[in-house]
Amino acid sequence: MSETASKTLGTPAREPDAGRWKALVFIALAQLMVVLDATIVNIALPSAQQDLGISDGNRQWVVTAYALAFGGLLLFGGRIADLWGRKRAFVLGLGGFAAASALGGAATNEAMMFGARALQGAFGALLAPAALSLLAVMFTDAKERAKAFGIYGAIAGGGGAVGLILGGFLTEYLDWRWTFFVNIPFAIVAAAGAYFVIREPEGGRNRSPLDIPGVILSTLGLVALVYGFTRAESDGWSDSVTVGMFVASAVLLLSFVAVESRVKAPLLPLRVVTERNRGGIYLSLGLAIIAMFGLFLFLTYYLQIVKGYSPVKTGFAFLPMIAGMITGSTQIGTRLMTRVAPRLLMGPGFLVAALGMLLLTQLEIGSSYAALLLPAMLLLGLGMGTAFMPAMSMATQGVEPRDAGVASAMVNTSQQVGGAIGTALLNTIAASATTSYIADHIVGATSRSQQQLVQLEGMVEGYTSAIWFAVGILVVAAGIALTFVNAGRPGSTTVTGSGSDTDVADEVQVPVVAH
Repeated sequence: MSETASKTLGTPAREPDAGRWKALVFIALAQLMVVLDATIVNIALPSAQQDLGISDGNRQWVVTAYALAFGGLLLFGGRIADLWGRKRAFVLGLGGFAAASALGGAATNEAMMFGARALQGAFGALLAPAALSLLAVMFTDAKERAKAFGIYGAIAGGGGAVGLILGGFLTEYLDWRWTFFVNIPFAIVAAAGAYFVIREPEGGRNRSPLDIPGVILSTLGLVALVYGFTRAESDGWSDSVTVGMFVASAVLLLSFVAVESRVKAPLLPLRVVTERNRGGIYLSLGLAIIAMFGLFLFLTYYLQIVKGYSPVKTGFAFLPMIAGMITGSTQIGTRLMTRVAPRLLMGPGFLVAALGMLLLTQLEIGSSYAALLLPAMLLLGLGMGTAFMPAMSMATQGVEPRDAGVASAMVNTSQQVGGAIGTALLNTIAASATTSYIADHIVGATSRSQQQLVQLEGMVEGYTSAIWFAVGILVVAAGIALTFVNAGRPGSTTVTGSGSDTDVADEVQVPVVAH
């Protein structure tokens, strides 16, 4: 241990940055912009497709180009943040994201749109881990950390649903192009605020040379994985390209692990993911996102196609889920984080969300919003908000500051890959159940209205079949959280794998003292 570290451990910790709460506002604003973008564009897609003459076969690339760049470059983005400094990476990411959004809003053809979306994804991959790692190094006091990550977790969880509301308004009352242009004021305010307010602690950079083989292998491996699931959704699991992508991804990612275990300055130090608590969090969080992404998709279709809701009304229908997430994250999670072990928030949180999901397996064409959807969404939001908050905090707690960016990138990677898997896997299950139901019941439908009714019943049957799988996935996520995450509450005396939680806090503080 260095002399500086020894002195710090024996004396009161460095005074926290006075502007840290102001900084949280701008970090949260940037995170909201990134999360919004994941759903806001989905609402605008039909209008954009028509305006730009994008074929049905190519329209998926509006979503896929973003997902591939974002998911593939996250680890690289996290490492760049550690190398350049998180504030610099954060501001640069915001500027790039705004410029790419302007390009997307001004798109005149499909190539320009796909390029803009890929650029958005690339800058998002720099911005997202920089934002989370800034929180990790700026908030080291257990109670303050709980509040900060409670707010961040609520935004990370609820921002997608806000995107549905905003996307509906902009598309219905203005123009689809505003779903891109709206990012620009977000980015300018967040970048200006960050530039003047954020003061990143000294000494937390990782100035080791870039692990180029690791960058190439991880980027190609993650791109192949995300594309494999995206392709499975549109072309089926047995498609030769889909299978080839999964095989290539497995080979590339295994090669990446082999390289990382040998190189002197790895892109992803294996100590970040092999630590029991962090490994459990990445895995359980990824599984929970699989369930959530599928649900957003099904409920959006159910409300608009089966119930006939407008885009704006659909967005508002998700408000109880947002309210539940904010309550679970900022009230339940934040208040209990310093009193109970994280697993006792994450495990029960995922189980409460599973209970909400279980209610949705009872969906029918005539289901009442107030009697079924409302309580289900509230339970989902409360459960996810309560579980997300300690997960976000624990995922970066105890890492050395030089690894904060890449540890944060792993949180985003588990979410991004989980989202791609959830959309493809649950959509495939739903489509299969729908096809089977319609084949069994269409024979008895003689009139056009009866056939339309069978079509709608088939859709709902597909959704409920997939939601049963989502329930199971959330139960597994709860089991992993309760089994793997064995850290004590902040301030307690035992945290397996990292020493005490007091030590964990000191681990974050010690190296960031100015030398």
